[in-house]
Amino acid sequence: MEEVDVEPAITNIPAASGGKHLGFAWGPGDILVYETLYKASGSGSSFIHEVRKDEDIYSPILRKLFNESHHIFVGLQTIREDLPSKNKKSQFVSISKNYRSVIRACMEELQQVVSILLAIELIWNLCEVLFIDAAPAGSLLLHLLDWVRLHKADVDEKAREVLQSESPAEHPDYCDVVVSYVLQGRLEEARQMLVKQATLQPAARNIDFFFLLLIHGIISPMPGGTQTLTDFDVKWRLWHEEVDRCLQDNSFASNRHLELICKILVGDEDTLLEHKELLSTWYHFLVTRLLFCHPTVKPTELHYYAQSCMTMFLDSRSVPEPLDNILLAAFEFDIHQVIKDCSIALNNWWFVAHLTDLLDHCKLLQSHNLHFGSNLREFLLLEYASGLFTHHSLWQLAVDYFDHCPEFGRVYLELQIEHVPLDTERKALKVLRICEQRQMSEQVRSICKIMAMRALRNNRLGSALSWSIRAKDAAFATLISERFLQDYCARGTFSDLDLIDNLGPAMLLSDRLTFLGKYREFHKLYGEKRFREAAKLLLSLMTAKIAPRSFWMTLLTDALPLLEQKEVSPHQRFSRLWKNLYHLCLPFQEEDMEQTKVELLRLALARNLAMAIVKEGTMET
Repeated sequence: MEEVDVEPAITNIPAASGGKHLGFAWGPGDILVYETLYKASGSGSSFIHEVRKDEDIYSPILRKLFNESHHIFVGLQTIREDLPSKNKKSQFVSISKNYRSVIRACMEELQQVVSILLAIELIWNLCEVLFIDAAPAGSLLLHLLDWVRLHKADVDEKAREVLQSESPAEHPDYCDVVVSYVLQGRLEEARQMLVKQATLQPAARNIDFFFLLLIHGIISPMPGGTQTLTDFDVKWRLWHEEVDRCLQDNSFASNRHLELICKILVGDEDTLLEHKELLSTWYHFLVTRLLFCHPTVKPTELHYYAQSCMTMFLDSRSVPEPLDNILLAAFEFDIHQVIKDCSIALNNWWFVAHLTDLLDHCKLLQSHNLHFGSNLREFLLLEYASGLFTHHSLWQLAVDYFDHCPEFGRVYLELQIEHVPLDTERKALKVLRICEQRQMSEQVRSICKIMAMRALRNNRLGSALSWSIRAKDAAFATLISERFLQDYCARGTFSDLDLIDNLGPAMLLSDRLTFLGKYREFHKLYGEKRFREAAKLLLSLMTAKIAPRSFWMTLLTDALPLLEQKEVSPHQRFSRLWKNLYHLCLPFQEEDMEQTKVELLRLALARNLAMAIVKEGTMET
């Protein structure tokens, strides 16, 4: 089936009986066949609907995503295998961040929230933390906090509104902003917001005490830095006990706001679940719970906490969304399930193809091969690239993806390249260059023949000849050479002189092309008044028998002016020439051409032949 490079057309075929009609719509990579009782008059029929498999390819913004990520993909393939693992890991993390920055840039250009892009970036970021960066216990939580903050940034906008008001501490969203900051572990920002309230109540000792805890960094110490994980765990437990003691002693009972924050700091589940609206998602709830209850969580323990948090957060009657299942599979370190679920849930192959390629370079997918021979990476890249080939400009990107699929990439490229519509000569040259660079000789010949036939139908002989030479098609070159000679006979001049004058070794492709090139050379010699050389070349063209018979009379006519040239006609070395020309002229009969012209040629040749013989005899005596 040939994909089209334009908007899909819709065709209706009347059925043989029953008053039913069969319709089908050709589209990029797909065909929709349907039965209808209605006799549609054309594409404007209200009963016909156009269906596409991969609508995203036609989105201008997502085309930017495809273009930009292509450069990152090509760069990834150039990373040397012999580099130390530590060096490669930093490169892989950097490449992952580049992919995410492209997604972010597309979202910013759209200037609106696009759920599919948000989901893609959310999943990719988590896979980067868990699989590519593979953060250990301690720093793992810091990465997860950054992950949540990046995807829950609405608190910053709300905080700006609060701070820009005349009395921030009295703003209706003030408490929500402080609590949101605490839920995200952004305690310094929470402290700055609390300062606004302290200025209104300078004598509040509870608040001063709370500030003291924050200022000295005793509140929820973060893992990382130079301290060991054991040292951190000891400090964190002491801090946790201190905050819990303050709650038990009702130290903040006079200030419900501070008491609420303290309950969050000790990880009170009921308090956290009461703020579902601020958390908004179960995975935000998960990270907050880990921060205040299990800050030294190990990667292998994540799946347990993820499952329990999702169960606690979601309503018992609600069914998890596909995104929930994908994230849960990631927390379970089930890479293949993540890829499988994303392939089903997302409406294009871009995400799974690029993520799988990166994970494969990280040596995380080596053990997973498909039954029909290609590994998972190659299978997804082939699917993605095949989709790109249905687009009028993105097909060029697909070539590089096929190039980096060692098992089936070449086969796919050979099949797909034949379906690229050769709308213009410029596009044909692009396709041809791709095929020539990859020694795809069969496709090169096919493209050249198509373009040569198209040029010939449009009477563009020069272009047709050029394409036939590139195709090394001797038969077609002969046909076009015949057309050049016919045009010369009709008009008396050659078209496309630049091409004919610069044929070079290409003229040896066929006898007729050789004759065309040499005959043009004869005209150049004659124009430069190099009559002797012109006469020799003319004789060789006639005696070599590569000239078409229909062109003989033209050659003989061309010889007439030479007979009158002093450098040629009487010279003894040209007696053989005139003798041969005379005998060549004899076979022509009246039905072949005008008898008068034949007689004139014979007389001129006889006279010059006699003069040459006399000249030769005189010199011998």
